Amino acid sequence: MTQPQKCQEMQTDFSKKIGESAERRQRARREKRHPLWFGLGAMGMVGWSVGLPTLLGVLLGLWLDAHWPHASISWTLTFLMVGLAIGCLGAWQWVRQEVDKMKREEKNNE
Repeated sequence: MTQPQKCQEMQTDFSKKIGESAERRQRARREKRHPLWFGLGAMGMVGWSVGLPTLLGVLLGLWLDAHWPHASISWTLTFLMVGLAIGCLGAWQWVRQEVDKMKREEKNNE
């Protein structure tokens, strides 16, 4: 491949990427599916899905520490970590599903 052909191919690829980006931007403006409230709601959903299991884990740990105060481990810290792990896994799962759904919608629109 000669140098001019390579430059022309690079320009064509660049032009395609710019065109696709502009098309996505215009489609998003037309559809207006994801306003500011959607973003705030998503942040709230992730926050609750992490915070609630963590809080429940702490409450369970406090209750266990009150009933078995001479245990060699801190139930509160143990269940705080368990609740946090469960919450993070749940939030990750929800975000992954939302990303997959957006990719499917974008693929269907093309």
